[in-house]
Amino acid sequence: MLSHRLMHAMNTAALNHRDQVRKGSGIPYIAHLYAVMHLVSQVTDDEDILIAALFHDTLEDVPENYPEARMRAEFGDRVTGIVLGLTKDDTLPDWQDRADAYLDHLEHHAPVESVLIACADKLHNLLSILDDHATLGEALWERFNSGRQQQQWWYAQINRVVEQRMPGLALNRELARQVELFHGL
Repeated sequence: MLSHRLMHAMNTAALNHRDQVRKGSGIPYIAHLYAVMHLVSQVTDDEDILIAALFHDTLEDVPENYPEARMRAEFGDRVTGIVLGLTKDDTLPDWQDRADAYLDHLEHHAPVESVLIACADKLHNLLSILDDHATLGEALWERFNSGRQQQQWWYAQINRVVEQRMPGLALNRELARQVELFHGL
């Protein structure tokens, strides 16, 4: 059953990401957030984790719309802590530095709930990339700050970290399957 709190989180996420679209697609960004929550809901019905899945990019992408203090006040320390475990350090100078720091944090420090959401997030991203590649071909890589080889490395590393932190996770087995398809491009 959809609780008032989860409905509030869904509306909050939609409102705070209302001006965003998926890279190059025109698809409202909220579709990605709902998709990640859906993937996570296949593994858990823990409302805090589902809410954190909705907010997984909020503190990174739109902190001016919904700052950490407000998230903490409205949804609590646990939700905020899980989201912080997924938030890249935007003070680092380039893509590779941010990726390395994120992987290190996910592997050694982030709550396991953050690892679960990272897996769902990257699985949905990779499914979208593979779909877009089928339509756009190599022109797809113009959307990204990194090329195909860096993206292939990135998704393989996420898959590795998730397997280390959550061995046997069904979502990660699917991510592994998609990573293999991605490497075959």
